[in-house]
Amino acid sequence: MPLLFQRTINDDTSLAVWHILEDEEFYRSRAVPQRAVSHPHKRLQHLAGRYLLHHLAPQFPMELIRIAETRKPFLEDEAFHFSISHCSDYAAAIVSRHSRVGVDIEVVTEKAVRIRQKFASNAEWTGVYAAWGSVHVGGASLDALVATLIWSCKEAVFKWYGAGEVDFKEHIQIGQCAADGAGKMVMQVVFQKEEPEALEVHSRLLDGVWLSYVVG
Repeated sequence: MPLLFQRTINDDTSLAVWHILEDEEFYRSRAVPQRAVSHPHKRLQHLAGRYLLHHLAPQFPMELIRIAETRKPFLEDEAFHFSISHCSDYAAAIVSRHSRVGVDIEVVTEKAVRIRQKFASNAEWTGVYAAWGSVHVGGASLDALVATLIWSCKEAVFKWYGAGEVDFKEHIQIGQCAADGAGKMVMQVVFQKEEPEALEVHSRLLDGVWLSYVVG
């Protein structure tokens, strides 16, 4: 079973990451697709994400999922708050009974370095870079690790917000950061689309992939 990572965050909230290695039939026997997806790999990602919802909360009412105009999936009665992310051959999901949540998973890429000025200030770049230190993974550069981490952090906050129209550089600002030297980072973030709101984003490097999540 390719369960890459699972964590119980609190009594109401849990998180998991799945390495997608099975064929489509494996997931179809355990998950209900919510929409038609023509691309085979994207359909596999879609099914894997919903499989994880069932894995984390067996009583999750999959058939009641709705898709907002912002493309965020939700339950109208908010019996569960949840977020799903997928990238390459990985899927992640977080489920909570009472807290708004956001999750993101990103394969480390040099592209994030080339476009970092679009989503990160110089102060954020310097702060996260200094906190992360000099841990390299595989063939990825340190710049790619840090840039992808910042993007993943902000994407998790964007999904936590869920209402769209967010400028990653203006509305999501990373402050104090702390790394443990073993692939984990905690970032203090201020989200200020409307009233400023303080959030704590947790990120973890798994198999060359950044996982970021926020509960609040």
